Amino acid sequence: MTAPTLLLRRAVLVAALGTVAVLAGCSSTQPPEGITPVTPFDLARYEGRWYEAARLDHSFERGMTDVSATYQRQADGSVRVLNRGFDTAKNDWREAEGKAKFTGDANTASLKVSFFGPFYGGYHVAALDADYQWALVVGPDRSYCWILSRSKQLAPAVREQLTARAQALGIDTQALIWVTHERTDPKP
Repeated sequence: MTAPTLLLRRAVLVAALGTVAVLAGCSSTQPPEGITPVTPFDLARYEGRWYEAARLDHSFERGMTDVSATYQRQADGSVRVLNRGFDTAKNDWREAEGKAKFTGDANTASLKVSFFGPFYGGYHVAALDADYQWALVVGPDRSYCWILSRSKQLAPAVREQLTARAQALGIDTQALIWVTHERTDPKP
């Protein structure tokens, strides 16, 4: 076997192992240890549009502003998820549509979400306002965290309260990106 062929095979093997590792990370649908999803949970009250107040950085949202998520119950019991945001690098709006399903009882805010076919990741509401005006969401591990709000801006006291809650759950709150909402989404 020639050296270039051997190098190509090794590169393919490394790429395949990397893909498997990424997909394995996306397949976790359980909440991280020590994080208990909200119960009781009412999907009818959670439905609708939420604005992303803060998030931990990941490539699929990097550089995005004006991010929102809209949740809509489907006839089969699943939830349609529509994420929209403004991509500052491309100077254009982007959207991604996905599907969420409860991982167990629908009264517990623990779901699995997929934007890529059969690959699901965890979506766990770890704290929720009694009036469903804000939510603290954690993914399959503590490197995924979102603070959502029904309004584009959180009151400073609520922002401090949610930051403290996230920190108590082991989230790196120093790494939170506070999302700006200055544009008008052309698709309300």
